[in-house]
Amino acid sequence: MKFPERLKLKRQEAGMTQEQLAKKAGMTARTIQNYELGARRPRNDAIIEKLASAVGCTYEELMGIGDVYILDAQTKGGAKAARDMEDLVEEVVGLFAGGTMDEAAMDGVYRAFSEAYWDAKDRNKKYTPKKYRSDL
Repeated sequence: MKFPERLKLKRQEAGMTQEQLAKKAGMTARTIQNYELGARRPRNDAIIEKLASAVGCTYEELMGIGDVYILDAQTKGGAKAARDMEDLVEEVVGLFAGGTMDEAAMDGVYRAFSEAYWDAKDRNKKYTPKKYRSDL
């Protein structure tokens, strides 16, 4: 289950409408709608914390391990990095679907993929034209 589905489920379990959640979390109903549709992602951990508190759950209950990596990618590299990480997470999840790996082993695999992704981005920066680099 991805973040949009978990947010909707937690909101419904709390007996709230999108408008009620938006008001309680200090956001617009449109923002909640976009999160639940998967059209937008929260920009940072503080937003996730507000949403989790508003629906009465923990950060960890609202975010899956894959979503944590996607949010990290978005924070570090923007929307394209988040989309790339989302694609990678989906492929890895598909790879392990129906497998016998325990949670700790899967966390390790995700962590290794995430680290490999950022390592490759760092190594490939030298090939990016200076006018497109944000680290200069």
